[in-house]
Amino acid sequence: MASLPRPLPGMLLPWSTSKRRAIAAINSSGQAGFLVRCGRHNIILIPSRESSSTSTRSLHYSSTQSSPSSNLTLSGVPSPSLLPNHQHHHQPQGAGMGPPNPAPLSVLPLVTVFRSWMTATISSSPFLLPPSLAIMSMLAHTTNPVLNPDSNPLLRALLKKTFYAQFCAGEQPAEVARTIKGLKDVGFEGVILGYAKEVVTPHGQEGTGSLPKHVAEETKVDMEEIDSWAQGTLMTVLLANRGDYVALKFTGAGVLALQCLRQGADPSPQLKKAIESICVLAQSRGVRLLFDAEQAAVQGGIDKWTVEFMERYNRIQPVVYGTYQAYLKSTPETLSQHLQEAKKKGFVLGVKLVRGAYLGSDPRQLIHDIKEDTDKAYDGIAEALLRRDWQVGPLKGEGQFPDVSMVVATHNRDSVVRAKRILQHESKTNDVAFAQLQGMADEVSCELVAFNQQEATEKQEKAKAYKYLVWGSTGECMKYLLRRAYENRDAVQRTVGSRDAMRAEVLRRLKSLFGLA
Repeated sequence: MASLPRPLPGMLLPWSTSKRRAIAAINSSGQAGFLVRCGRHNIILIPSRESSSTSTRSLHYSSTQSSPSSNLTLSGVPSPSLLPNHQHHHQPQGAGMGPPNPAPLSVLPLVTVFRSWMTATISSSPFLLPPSLAIMSMLAHTTNPVLNPDSNPLLRALLKKTFYAQFCAGEQPAEVARTIKGLKDVGFEGVILGYAKEVVTPHGQEGTGSLPKHVAEETKVDMEEIDSWAQGTLMTVLLANRGDYVALKFTGAGVLALQCLRQGADPSPQLKKAIESICVLAQSRGVRLLFDAEQAAVQGGIDKWTVEFMERYNRIQPVVYGTYQAYLKSTPETLSQHLQEAKKKGFVLGVKLVRGAYLGSDPRQLIHDIKEDTDKAYDGIAEALLRRDWQVGPLKGEGQFPDVSMVVATHNRDSVVRAKRILQHESKTNDVAFAQLQGMADEVSCELVAFNQQEATEKQEKAKAYKYLVWGSTGECMKYLLRRAYENRDAVQRTVGSRDAMRAEVLRRLKSLFGLA
Protein backbone atom coordinates (compact mmCIF):
# COMPACT_ATOMS: atom_id res chain seq x y z
CA MET A 1 0.00 0.00 0.00
CA ALA A 2 1.42 3.39 -0.96
CA SER A 3 2.34 5.63 1.94
CA LEU A 4 0.66 8.96 2.50
CA PRO A 5 2.58 12.11 1.56
CA ARG A 6 4.13 14.14 4.33
CA PRO A 7 1.39 16.56 5.44
CA LEU A 8 1.89 20.24 4.66
CA PRO A 9 0.56 23.13 6.78
CA GLY A 10 -3.17 23.44 6.27
CA MET A 11 -3.40 20.21 4.24
CA LEU A 12 -6.61 18.21 4.01
CA LEU A 13 -5.68 14.55 3.64
CA PRO A 14 -7.82 12.23 1.46
CA TRP A 15 -11.33 11.58 2.70
CA SER A 16 -10.83 7.83 2.42
CA THR A 17 -7.74 7.85 4.65
CA SER A 18 -8.07 5.44 7.56
CA LYS A 19 -7.76 6.78 11.06
CA ARG A 20 -4.60 4.72 11.80
CA ARG A 21 -2.75 5.86 8.66
CA ALA A 22 -3.87 9.46 9.20
CA ILE A 23 -2.50 9.58 12.74
CA ALA A 24 0.79 8.14 11.50
CA ALA A 25 0.97 10.88 8.86
CA ILE A 26 0.23 13.55 11.42
CA ASN A 27 2.98 12.24 13.72
CA SER A 28 5.50 12.19 10.87
CA SER A 29 4.76 15.84 10.08
CA GLY A 30 6.18 17.04 13.36
CA GLN A 31 3.07 19.22 13.85
CA ALA A 32 -0.02 19.03 15.98
CA GLY A 33 -2.98 17.68 14.07
CA PHE A 34 -6.48 16.54 14.85
CA LEU A 35 -9.39 14.59 13.45
CA VAL A 36 -12.82 16.07 12.86
CA ARG A 37 -15.75 13.73 12.48
CA CYS A 38 -18.03 14.87 9.65
CA GLY A 39 -20.81 12.44 8.87
CA ARG A 40 -19.31 9.13 7.82
CA HIS A 41 -15.82 10.52 7.27
CA ASN A 42 -12.80 11.17 9.46
CA ILE A 43 -11.45 14.52 8.25
CA ILE A 44 -7.78 14.97 9.06
CA LEU A 45 -6.72 18.57 9.64
CA ILE A 46 -3.17 19.86 9.89
CA PRO A 47 -3.32 23.52 10.96
CA SER A 48 -0.80 25.86 9.36
CA ARG A 49 2.10 27.07 11.48
CA GLU A 50 0.85 30.62 10.92
CA SER A 51 -2.54 29.80 12.40
CA SER A 52 -1.32 27.56 15.20
CA SER A 53 -0.68 30.46 17.54
CA THR A 54 -3.67 31.71 19.46
CA SER A 55 -4.38 35.12 20.89
CA THR A 56 -6.74 36.03 23.67
CA ARG A 57 -8.15 39.04 21.88
CA SER A 58 -8.55 40.23 18.33
CA LEU A 59 -6.22 42.99 17.15
CA HIS A 60 -9.28 45.12 16.47
CA TYR A 61 -11.43 43.93 19.36
CA SER A 62 -13.89 46.66 20.39
CA SER A 63 -14.08 47.96 23.91
CA THR A 64 -17.40 48.55 25.62
CA GLN A 65 -18.22 52.24 25.60
CA SER A 66 -21.26 54.38 26.07
CA SER A 67 -22.87 56.17 23.16
CA PRO A 68 -24.44 59.55 22.52
CA SER A 69 -27.92 60.02 21.16
CA SER A 70 -29.15 58.11 18.12
CA ASN A 71 -31.71 58.60 15.41
CA LEU A 72 -32.42 54.99 14.37
CA THR A 73 -35.78 53.63 15.41
CA LEU A 74 -37.30 50.17 15.49
CA SER A 75 -39.59 51.13 12.64
CA GLY A 76 -36.64 50.55 10.31
CA VAL A 77 -36.73 54.06 8.84
CA PRO A 78 -33.99 56.44 10.03
CA SER A 79 -34.79 60.09 10.34
CA PRO A 80 -34.27 62.13 7.13
CA SER A 81 -31.06 63.59 8.53
CA LEU A 82 -28.64 60.83 9.42
CA LEU A 83 -26.45 63.25 11.32
CA PRO A 84 -28.85 65.61 13.16
CA ASN A 85 -26.33 66.70 15.77
CA HIS A 86 -23.32 66.90 13.41
CA GLN A 87 -24.35 69.31 10.69
CA HIS A 88 -20.74 70.16 9.88
CA HIS A 89 -20.22 66.60 8.70
CA HIS A 90 -22.58 66.88 5.75
CA GLN A 91 -20.56 66.77 2.56
CA PRO A 92 -21.30 66.83 -1.13
CA GLN A 93 -21.86 63.48 -2.78
CA GLY A 94 -18.58 61.72 -3.50
CA ALA A 95 -16.59 63.69 -0.95
CA GLY A 96 -14.86 62.10 1.98
CA MET A 97 -12.52 59.51 0.49
CA GLY A 98 -9.57 61.85 0.89
CA PRO A 99 -7.72 63.66 -1.90
CA PRO A 100 -8.80 61.87 -5.08
CA ASN A 101 -6.28 59.56 -6.67
CA PRO A 102 -6.09 60.51 -10.36
CA ALA A 103 -5.94 56.83 -11.35
CA PRO A 104 -7.10 54.42 -8.63
CA LEU A 105 -7.65 51.69 -11.26
CA SER A 106 -3.98 51.82 -12.21
CA VAL A 107 -3.30 49.02 -9.71
CA LEU A 108 -5.28 46.55 -11.84
CA PRO A 109 -3.66 44.50 -14.63
CA LEU A 110 -4.59 45.70 -18.11
CA VAL A 111 -6.32 42.40 -18.96
CA THR A 112 -8.56 42.84 -15.91
CA VAL A 113 -9.48 46.38 -16.97
CA PHE A 114 -10.35 45.23 -20.50
CA ARG A 115 -12.42 42.31 -19.20
CA SER A 116 -14.28 44.57 -16.75
CA TRP A 117 -14.97 47.06 -19.53
CA MET A 118 -16.40 44.28 -21.70
CA THR A 119 -18.57 42.89 -18.90
CA ALA A 120 -19.91 46.31 -17.88
CA THR A 121 -20.61 47.20 -21.52
CA ILE A 122 -22.75 44.08 -21.98
CA SER A 123 -24.48 44.57 -18.62
CA SER A 124 -25.39 48.18 -19.37
CA SER A 125 -26.62 47.54 -22.93
CA PRO A 126 -30.39 47.12 -23.46
CA PHE A 127 -29.60 45.17 -26.63
CA LEU A 128 -26.79 42.88 -25.48
CA LEU A 129 -27.93 42.05 -21.94
CA PRO A 130 -31.28 40.22 -22.58
CA PRO A 131 -29.83 37.59 -24.95
CA SER A 132 -26.78 37.22 -22.68
CA LEU A 133 -29.04 36.54 -19.68
CA ALA A 134 -31.06 34.01 -21.68
CA ILE A 135 -27.92 32.13 -22.70
CA MET A 136 -26.46 32.14 -19.17
CA SER A 137 -29.76 30.98 -17.68
CA MET A 138 -29.85 28.08 -20.13
CA LEU A 139 -26.26 27.10 -19.29
CA ALA A 140 -26.90 27.37 -15.54
CA HIS A 141 -29.93 25.09 -15.57
CA THR A 142 -29.19 22.70 -18.43
CA THR A 143 -29.14 18.91 -18.11
CA ASN A 144 -27.65 18.55 -21.59
CA PRO A 145 -23.95 17.56 -21.37
CA VAL A 146 -23.21 19.49 -24.56
CA LEU A 147 -24.26 22.71 -22.81
CA ASN A 148 -22.50 21.86 -19.55
CA PRO A 149 -19.15 23.70 -19.35
CA ASP A 150 -17.68 20.91 -17.24
CA SER A 151 -18.21 18.38 -20.04
CA ASN A 152 -17.79 20.65 -23.07
CA PRO A 153 -14.12 21.78 -23.29
CA LEU A 154 -14.75 24.45 -25.94
CA LEU A 155 -17.55 26.06 -23.95
CA ARG A 156 -15.50 25.81 -20.77
CA ALA A 157 -12.50 27.51 -22.41
CA LEU A 158 -14.69 30.40 -23.63
CA LEU A 159 -16.34 30.99 -20.27
CA LYS A 160 -13.16 30.43 -18.26
CA LYS A 161 -11.35 33.31 -19.96
CA THR A 162 -14.26 35.74 -19.80
CA PHE A 163 -17.09 35.75 -17.24
CA TYR A 164 -15.57 33.08 -15.00
CA ALA A 165 -12.25 34.93 -14.79
CA GLN A 166 -14.13 38.16 -14.03
CA PHE A 167 -15.96 36.91 -10.94
CA CYS A 168 -14.37 33.65 -9.73
CA ALA A 169 -11.16 32.57 -8.02
CA GLY A 170 -10.35 29.30 -9.77
CA GLU A 171 -11.17 25.63 -10.15
CA GLN A 172 -8.21 24.10 -8.31
CA PRO A 173 -6.52 25.08 -5.02
CA ALA A 174 -3.32 26.26 -6.75
CA GLU A 175 -5.33 28.53 -9.05
CA VAL A 176 -7.32 29.91 -6.11
CA ALA A 177 -4.10 30.61 -4.20
CA ARG A 178 -2.70 32.57 -7.17
CA THR A 179 -5.87 34.65 -7.43
CA ILE A 180 -5.83 35.48 -3.72
CA LYS A 181 -2.14 36.38 -3.85
CA GLY A 182 -2.77 38.62 -6.87
CA LEU A 183 -5.48 40.55 -5.02
CA LYS A 184 -3.32 40.99 -1.94
CA ASP A 185 -0.37 42.10 -4.09
CA VAL A 186 -2.62 44.82 -5.53
CA GLY A 187 -3.25 46.06 -2.00
CA PHE A 188 -6.44 44.35 -0.79
CA GLU A 189 -6.44 43.32 2.84
CA GLY A 190 -7.82 39.89 1.97
CA VAL A 191 -10.70 38.02 0.43
CA ILE A 192 -14.12 36.66 1.22
CA LEU A 193 -14.09 33.21 -0.34
CA GLY A 194 -17.11 31.03 -1.06
CA TYR A 195 -17.68 27.57 -2.50
CA ALA A 196 -19.80 27.90 -5.63
CA LYS A 197 -21.60 24.55 -5.63
CA GLU A 198 -25.13 24.94 -4.33
CA VAL A 199 -28.47 23.20 -4.08
CA VAL A 200 -31.27 25.17 -5.75
CA THR A 201 -34.96 24.38 -5.44
CA PRO A 202 -37.71 25.59 -7.80
CA HIS A 203 -38.80 29.19 -7.28
CA GLY A 204 -41.08 29.51 -4.29
CA GLN A 205 -40.43 25.95 -3.08
CA GLU A 206 -37.70 26.68 -0.54
CA GLY A 207 -38.15 24.06 2.12
CA THR A 208 -41.88 23.70 1.64
CA GLY A 209 -41.83 20.00 2.45
CA SER A 210 -42.71 18.89 5.96
CA LEU A 211 -40.02 17.80 8.37
CA PRO A 212 -39.56 14.10 9.06
CA LYS A 213 -41.14 12.90 12.30
CA HIS A 214 -37.64 12.26 13.63
CA VAL A 215 -35.12 14.61 12.08
CA ALA A 216 -32.32 12.40 13.36
CA GLU A 217 -33.38 9.77 10.83
CA GLU A 218 -31.53 11.34 7.93
CA THR A 219 -31.72 9.49 4.67
CA LYS A 220 -28.68 8.40 2.70
CA VAL A 221 -29.33 11.20 0.20
CA ASP A 222 -29.51 13.77 3.02
CA MET A 223 -26.21 12.57 4.45
CA GLU A 224 -24.50 12.66 1.06
CA GLU A 225 -25.73 16.22 0.42
CA ILE A 226 -24.52 17.37 3.84
CA ASP A 227 -21.15 15.63 3.48
CA SER A 228 -20.59 17.13 0.02
CA TRP A 229 -21.38 20.63 1.30
CA ALA A 230 -19.19 20.16 4.38
CA GLN A 231 -16.23 18.90 2.35
CA GLY A 232 -16.42 21.86 -0.02
CA THR A 233 -16.75 24.36 2.81
CA LEU A 234 -13.90 22.84 4.84
CA MET A 235 -11.67 22.99 1.78
CA THR A 236 -12.66 26.64 1.34
CA VAL A 237 -11.57 27.40 4.91
CA LEU A 238 -8.24 25.70 4.19
CA LEU A 239 -7.79 27.79 1.03
CA ALA A 240 -8.34 31.01 2.98
CA ASN A 241 -5.56 32.64 4.99
CA ARG A 242 -5.53 34.14 8.46
CA GLY A 243 -7.65 37.30 8.42
CA ASP A 244 -9.72 36.21 5.42
CA TYR A 245 -13.43 35.41 5.47
CA VAL A 246 -15.35 32.40 4.18
CA ALA A 247 -18.96 32.80 3.08
CA LEU A 248 -21.33 29.85 3.31
CA LYS A 249 -24.97 29.18 2.45
CA PHE A 250 -26.83 26.74 4.65
CA THR A 251 -29.18 25.82 1.83
CA GLY A 252 -26.17 24.37 0.00
CA ALA A 253 -26.37 21.49 2.48
CA GLY A 254 -29.43 20.09 0.71
CA VAL A 255 -33.16 19.60 0.98
CA LEU A 256 -33.19 18.59 4.65
CA ALA A 257 -31.37 21.79 5.59
CA LEU A 258 -33.99 23.76 3.64
CA GLN A 259 -36.78 22.02 5.50
CA CYS A 260 -35.22 22.66 8.91
CA LEU A 261 -34.68 26.34 8.10
CA ARG A 262 -38.16 26.77 6.68
CA GLN A 263 -39.79 25.50 9.86
CA GLY A 264 -37.39 27.11 12.31
CA ALA A 265 -36.10 23.76 13.57
CA ASP A 266 -32.61 23.03 14.83
CA PRO A 267 -30.14 21.66 12.29
CA SER A 268 -30.25 17.89 11.96
CA PRO A 269 -27.58 16.00 13.95
CA GLN A 270 -25.47 15.36 10.85
CA LEU A 271 -25.68 18.98 9.73
CA LYS A 272 -24.93 20.30 13.21
CA LYS A 273 -21.74 18.21 13.38
CA ALA A 274 -20.74 19.49 9.95
CA ILE A 275 -21.25 23.16 10.95
CA GLU A 276 -19.32 22.60 14.18
CA SER A 277 -16.38 21.08 12.29
CA ILE A 278 -16.34 24.10 9.97
CA CYS A 279 -16.37 26.51 12.93
CA VAL A 280 -13.58 24.62 14.72
CA LEU A 281 -11.34 24.66 11.66
CA ALA A 282 -12.04 28.35 10.96
CA GLN A 283 -11.26 29.26 14.55
CA SER A 284 -7.97 27.34 14.48
CA ARG A 285 -6.87 29.09 11.26
CA GLY A 286 -7.92 32.63 12.18
CA VAL A 287 -10.56 32.64 9.42
CA ARG A 288 -13.99 34.21 9.90
CA LEU A 289 -17.28 32.74 8.67
CA LEU A 290 -20.03 34.80 7.03
CA PHE A 291 -23.38 33.01 7.20
CA ASP A 292 -25.16 34.31 4.10
CA ALA A 293 -28.69 35.69 4.12
CA GLU A 294 -31.20 33.98 1.83
CA GLN A 295 -34.86 34.18 0.89
CA ALA A 296 -37.33 35.39 3.50
CA ALA A 297 -38.88 31.91 3.66
CA VAL A 298 -35.76 30.55 5.38
CA GLN A 299 -34.19 33.69 6.87
CA GLY A 300 -35.79 33.26 10.28
CA GLY A 301 -34.17 29.85 10.63
CA ILE A 302 -30.82 31.21 9.44
CA ASP A 303 -30.96 34.01 12.03
CA LYS A 304 -31.68 31.47 14.77
CA TRP A 305 -28.77 29.23 13.83
CA THR A 306 -26.43 32.21 13.38
CA VAL A 307 -27.02 33.58 16.88
CA GLU A 308 -26.62 30.11 18.41
CA PHE A 309 -23.24 29.57 16.75
CA MET A 310 -22.13 33.14 17.57
CA GLU A 311 -22.88 32.48 21.23
CA ARG A 312 -20.67 29.39 21.11
CA TYR A 313 -17.74 30.56 18.97
CA ASN A 314 -17.61 34.38 19.41
CA ARG A 315 -16.67 34.43 23.08
CA ILE A 316 -13.11 35.77 22.69
CA GLN A 317 -12.97 37.05 19.13
CA PRO A 318 -15.47 36.94 16.26
CA VAL A 319 -15.62 33.78 14.16
CA VAL A 320 -19.26 33.76 13.01
CA TYR A 321 -21.04 36.69 11.31
CA GLY A 322 -24.68 37.06 10.39
CA THR A 323 -25.84 38.83 7.23
CA TYR A 324 -28.39 41.64 7.64
CA GLN A 325 -30.30 42.98 4.63
CA ALA A 326 -31.13 46.68 4.89
CA TYR A 327 -33.94 46.48 2.35
CA LEU A 328 -36.07 44.49 4.81
CA LYS A 329 -38.23 46.71 7.03
CA SER A 330 -37.68 44.32 9.94
CA THR A 331 -33.86 44.46 9.92
CA PRO A 332 -33.42 47.20 12.61
CA GLU A 333 -35.63 45.25 15.01
CA THR A 334 -33.81 41.99 14.23
CA LEU A 335 -30.44 43.66 14.83
CA SER A 336 -31.70 45.22 18.05
CA GLN A 337 -32.71 41.79 19.35
CA HIS A 338 -29.35 40.28 18.37
CA LEU A 339 -27.44 43.15 20.00
CA GLN A 340 -29.37 42.56 23.21
CA GLU A 341 -28.63 38.82 23.02
CA ALA A 342 -24.91 39.53 22.52
CA LYS A 343 -24.84 41.89 25.51
CA LYS A 344 -26.81 39.53 27.74
CA LYS A 345 -24.80 36.39 26.88
CA GLY A 346 -21.39 38.00 26.46
CA PHE A 347 -20.41 37.29 22.87
CA VAL A 348 -19.18 39.46 19.99
CA LEU A 349 -21.88 40.18 17.42
CA GLY A 350 -20.57 39.68 13.88
CA VAL A 351 -22.48 41.85 11.38
CA LYS A 352 -22.21 41.75 7.59
CA LEU A 353 -24.44 44.57 6.35
CA VAL A 354 -25.81 44.37 2.79
CA ARG A 355 -28.64 46.08 0.97
CA GLY A 356 -30.37 42.85 -0.08
CA ALA A 357 -30.18 40.27 -2.83
CA TYR A 358 -33.64 38.70 -3.17
CA LEU A 359 -35.77 41.53 -4.49
CA GLY A 360 -37.23 39.24 -7.14
CA SER A 361 -38.32 36.50 -4.74
CA ASP A 362 -38.96 38.03 -1.30
CA PRO A 363 -42.54 39.20 -0.59
CA ARG A 364 -42.74 42.84 -1.68
CA GLN A 365 -44.48 44.01 1.49
CA LEU A 366 -41.42 43.04 3.55
CA ILE A 367 -39.17 45.40 1.58
CA HIS A 368 -38.89 49.18 1.74
CA ASP A 369 -41.19 50.88 -0.75
CA ILE A 370 -38.51 52.86 -2.58
CA LYS A 371 -34.75 52.57 -3.01
CA GLU A 372 -34.14 55.83 -1.14
CA ASP A 373 -35.65 54.27 2.01
CA THR A 374 -33.31 51.29 1.65
CA ASP A 375 -30.36 53.67 1.25
CA LYS A 376 -31.37 55.59 4.39
CA ALA A 377 -31.81 52.36 6.32
CA TYR A 378 -28.40 51.05 5.24
CA ASP A 379 -26.55 54.25 6.11
CA GLY A 380 -28.47 54.66 9.38
CA ILE A 381 -27.71 51.12 10.55
CA ALA A 382 -24.05 51.40 9.56
CA GLU A 383 -23.72 54.71 11.41
CA ALA A 384 -25.40 53.40 14.56
CA LEU A 385 -23.12 50.34 14.69
CA LEU A 386 -19.95 52.28 13.92
CA ARG A 387 -20.71 54.85 16.63
CA ARG A 388 -22.11 52.26 19.07
CA ASP A 389 -25.10 54.55 19.11
CA TRP A 390 -28.25 52.41 19.08
CA GLN A 391 -30.72 54.29 21.24
CA VAL A 392 -33.52 51.75 21.43
CA GLY A 393 -34.68 49.56 24.29
CA PRO A 394 -32.12 48.32 26.81
CA LEU A 395 -29.19 49.31 24.55
CA LYS A 396 -29.34 53.01 25.34
CA GLY A 397 -27.84 52.90 28.84
CA GLU A 398 -24.24 53.35 29.93
CA GLY A 399 -22.09 50.38 28.91
CA GLN A 400 -25.01 48.48 27.40
CA PHE A 401 -23.68 48.25 23.85
CA PRO A 402 -22.03 44.88 23.10
CA ASP A 403 -18.81 44.30 21.18
CA VAL A 404 -19.44 44.35 17.42
CA SER A 405 -17.32 43.31 14.46
CA MET A 406 -18.60 44.61 11.13
CA VAL A 407 -18.32 44.07 7.37
CA VAL A 408 -19.65 47.02 5.34
CA ALA A 409 -20.58 45.12 2.17
CA THR A 410 -21.83 47.50 -0.51
CA HIS A 411 -21.10 48.73 -4.04
CA ASN A 412 -22.65 52.13 -3.30
CA ARG A 413 -19.83 54.65 -3.21
CA ASP A 414 -21.76 57.20 -1.14
CA SER A 415 -22.34 54.56 1.58
CA VAL A 416 -18.67 53.57 1.49
CA VAL A 417 -17.57 57.22 1.77
CA ARG A 418 -19.95 57.87 4.68
CA ALA A 419 -18.93 54.75 6.60
CA LYS A 420 -15.24 55.35 5.96
CA ARG A 421 -15.48 58.93 7.22
CA ILE A 422 -17.15 57.80 10.44
CA LEU A 423 -14.53 55.05 10.82
CA GLN A 424 -11.73 57.60 10.43
CA HIS A 425 -13.08 60.26 12.78
CA GLU A 426 -15.94 59.10 15.00
CA SER A 427 -16.14 55.31 15.10
CA LYS A 428 -16.12 53.43 18.38
CA THR A 429 -16.23 50.09 16.55
CA ASN A 430 -12.70 49.44 15.27
CA ASP A 431 -13.08 45.96 13.80
CA VAL A 432 -14.49 47.04 10.42
CA ALA A 433 -13.96 45.75 6.88
CA PHE A 434 -15.27 46.98 3.51
CA ALA A 435 -16.21 44.45 0.84
CA GLN A 436 -17.29 44.38 -2.79
CA LEU A 437 -17.80 41.48 -5.17
CA GLN A 438 -14.89 40.48 -7.38
CA GLY A 439 -15.42 41.95 -10.83
CA MET A 440 -17.91 44.58 -9.67
CA ALA A 441 -17.48 48.15 -8.38
CA ASP A 442 -13.70 47.89 -8.85
CA GLU A 443 -13.47 51.66 -9.02
CA VAL A 444 -14.83 51.84 -5.45
CA SER A 445 -12.59 49.02 -4.18
CA CYS A 446 -9.46 50.43 -5.79
CA GLU A 447 -10.18 53.87 -4.36
CA LEU A 448 -10.13 52.32 -0.87
CA VAL A 449 -6.87 50.56 -1.68
CA ALA A 450 -5.35 53.78 -3.01
CA PHE A 451 -6.41 55.66 0.11
CA ASN A 452 -4.79 53.09 2.38
CA GLN A 453 -1.58 53.19 0.38
CA GLN A 454 -1.31 56.95 -0.07
CA GLU A 455 -3.38 58.89 2.44
CA ALA A 456 -3.89 56.82 5.59
CA THR A 457 -1.61 57.69 8.49
CA GLU A 458 -0.69 55.94 11.70
CA LYS A 459 -3.36 57.98 13.48
CA GLN A 460 -6.09 56.85 11.10
CA GLU A 461 -7.87 53.50 10.99
CA LYS A 462 -7.30 51.79 7.65
CA ALA A 463 -10.35 51.18 5.50
CA LYS A 464 -9.59 47.49 5.04
CA ALA A 465 -10.79 46.43 1.59
CA TYR A 466 -11.81 42.87 0.71
CA LYS A 467 -13.05 41.21 -2.46
CA TYR A 468 -15.76 38.54 -2.41
CA LEU A 469 -15.26 35.71 -4.88
CA VAL A 470 -16.16 32.05 -5.27
CA TRP A 471 -14.25 29.00 -6.41
CA GLY A 472 -15.33 25.79 -8.09
CA SER A 473 -15.59 24.30 -11.55
CA THR A 474 -16.95 26.43 -14.37
CA GLY A 475 -20.20 24.46 -14.33
CA GLU A 476 -20.56 24.76 -10.56
CA CYS A 477 -20.12 28.55 -10.80
CA MET A 478 -22.78 29.09 -13.48
CA LYS A 479 -25.64 29.81 -11.08
CA TYR A 480 -23.44 32.27 -9.20
CA LEU A 481 -22.48 33.99 -12.48
CA LEU A 482 -26.15 34.18 -13.46
CA ARG A 483 -26.98 35.98 -10.20
CA ARG A 484 -24.17 38.46 -10.84
CA ALA A 485 -25.58 39.12 -14.32
CA TYR A 486 -29.04 39.82 -12.90
CA GLU A 487 -27.53 42.01 -10.21
CA ASN A 488 -25.79 44.11 -12.88
CA ARG A 489 -29.08 44.37 -14.77
CA ASP A 490 -30.84 45.70 -11.69
CA ALA A 491 -28.11 48.27 -10.99
CA VAL A 492 -27.89 49.98 -14.36
CA GLN A 493 -26.62 53.31 -13.06
CA ARG A 494 -23.75 51.72 -11.15
CA THR A 495 -22.91 49.44 -14.09
CA VAL A 496 -22.75 52.41 -16.46
CA GLY A 497 -20.44 54.13 -13.99
CA SER A 498 -18.16 51.07 -13.92
CA ARG A 499 -18.16 50.91 -17.71
CA ASP A 500 -17.19 54.57 -18.02
CA ALA A 501 -14.50 54.22 -15.34
CA MET A 502 -12.91 51.26 -17.12
CA ARG A 503 -13.05 53.02 -20.48
CA ALA A 504 -11.40 56.10 -18.98
CA GLU A 505 -8.65 53.93 -17.50
CA VAL A 506 -7.95 52.28 -20.86
CA LEU A 507 -7.74 55.71 -22.52
CA ARG A 508 -5.47 56.98 -19.74
CA ARG A 509 -3.05 54.10 -20.29
CA LEU A 510 -3.08 54.60 -24.05
CA LYS A 511 -2.27 58.30 -23.60
CA SER A 512 0.51 57.48 -21.18
CA LEU A 513 2.22 55.44 -23.89
CA PHE A 514 2.62 58.64 -25.89
CA GLY A 515 3.39 60.85 -22.90
CA LEU A 516 -0.04 62.54 -23.02
CA ALA A 517 -1.45 61.34 -19.68
